[in-house]
Amino acid sequence: MVTAIETESVPTRDSARTLKDILDVASREFEDKGFAGARVDEIAEATRTSKRMIYYYFQSKEGLYIAVLEMAYRRIREIETSLKLENLDPMSALRTLTGFTFDYHLNNPGFVRLVMVENIHKGAFMARSEVIQAVNNSAIEMLDDIYGKGVAAQVFRPGLRAIDLHFMITAQSFYNVSNQATFAQIFGRDLDAEKEIGIRRANTIESLVRMVQA
Repeated sequence: MVTAIETESVPTRDSARTLKDILDVASREFEDKGFAGARVDEIAEATRTSKRMIYYYFQSKEGLYIAVLEMAYRRIREIETSLKLENLDPMSALRTLTGFTFDYHLNNPGFVRLVMVENIHKGAFMARSEVIQAVNNSAIEMLDDIYGKGVAAQVFRPGLRAIDLHFMITAQSFYNVSNQATFAQIFGRDLDAEKEIGIRRANTIESLVRMVQA
């Protein structure tokens, strides 16, 4: 198993900054060119480091790519946690989480492209990271808590699973970005228009609410 070196394990401030720069540049490289097209030499040049240093931190191109995936998923989950949804009533929490997920994907198209790259590889690299699975468990636990409270309060219907709710929320938020160009061309719509985005966002939230409400 390839284990990426996490930022916290870097002993000095300068090396931590270098590591962050490498990961930021590598993220853009993998997002734009995929795993096969990305070049470690170009990442090294853009960060004014060396290929040798990158391999020192991450062992290989594969290790660097996995570290990029880990950072991407850690980032979205950390923001989700900061929403403090446990302080909201279940319906408000579901609306807030769904709206956040929609907005995050919309404002981070690089994340969407990175996930698309990994899906092309059938999740093979992600499967080698224990970090990604551990980090993403929080998303299911959060939804399970929201849904359980909603069922207990009789505002959500019983019989649903948190994993399915997560799938529905993510699917609509993801498709809004991943298929925007082709959808716009096929149907001749300006999907970037503020009004269009607002309609899709509202529909995404309402579809989840109507799916779960008692």
